[in-house]
Amino acid sequence: MSTAEETVKYATEQTPRLSWAEHAPEVYKAMIRLDTAAKQGLDPVLYELVKIRASQLNHCAFCLDMHTKDALAAGESVERIVQLSAWEESRHFYTEKELAALELTEAVTVLTDGFVPDEVYDRVAAHFEEAELARLIAAITVINAWNRFGVTTRMTPGHYQPGQYR
Repeated sequence: MSTAEETVKYATEQTPRLSWAEHAPEVYKAMIRLDTAAKQGLDPVLYELVKIRASQLNHCAFCLDMHTKDALAAGESVERIVQLSAWEESRHFYTEKELAALELTEAVTVLTDGFVPDEVYDRVAAHFEEAELARLIAAITVINAWNRFGVTTRMTPGHYQPGQYR
């Protein structure tokens, strides 16, 4: 019989396979520089939404932990973060510009057809100036690289504090 005083027993936390940043510090530093350059001039909330959506698609738990916390710290609502995995059915939570960015994020992340469809590119290009669009593409590319480091080395979620790596 359960009592209110019983302690909930969660699954054991997985340990990372490899501390890749420690073993490849120049690669890590280059990734930080690329990420910093990519986000310049992008709306911080849009930037975090893109990071979260790519991380959902790539199943990167560490990056989901980081970017949901950073999004909340940047003023994003819990409701919009929760709805992000079903953004196509929850379009009314997002601006047309955000929707275009999310669509581009999926097209770049998944590359199902081996390319980004012209319709997707044209929709996003209608909402972003060329320099901002170039940075958005860079931000999507960078989070996909981070996701691959995270899932391959099995980085552990749950310990990140907002702004920790800035």
